[in-house]
Amino acid sequence: MARILLEIVTPNRLVVSEEVDIVTAPGVAGEFGVMANHAPMVAAIKIGELRYRVDDRQEFLAVSEGFCEVSGNKITFLCEAAEKAEEIDVERALKAKERAEKRLQEAAAKAEKIDIARAQAALARALVRLRVAEKAKMVK
Repeated sequence: MARILLEIVTPNRLVVSEEVDIVTAPGVAGEFGVMANHAPMVAAIKIGELRYRVDDRQEFLAVSEGFCEVSGNKITFLCEAAEKAEEIDVERALKAKERAEKRLQEAAAKAEKIDIARAQAALARALVRLRVAEKAKMVK
């Protein structure tokens, strides 16, 4: 089977650079998949789960907002943050989830002026990190 080069890049590091069979990503307009010889495209990425497969091995990552470009049998993701499942600190993600939920509850109860979008994004990131960590455990 033909493969496509997957690269996932954040401002701090190159997270993945590997030839893969298929990539499935959380696009702003919906989840999409890309295989070898895909037509060129650019897509916006939202907070979510990115997964890819090489032979029988499935890998999971938690990604935040960014962009994706497909060109010349290569797919490149430029994301604010990306973590492989095995890199996720579950305790830290649980604490982030609790903090975000508390901020949203307090804002609703007291009509506080907090940045609700920021708290919702933090909650979304924490939930994705926890889901990706759990899926990786089930696969292995």
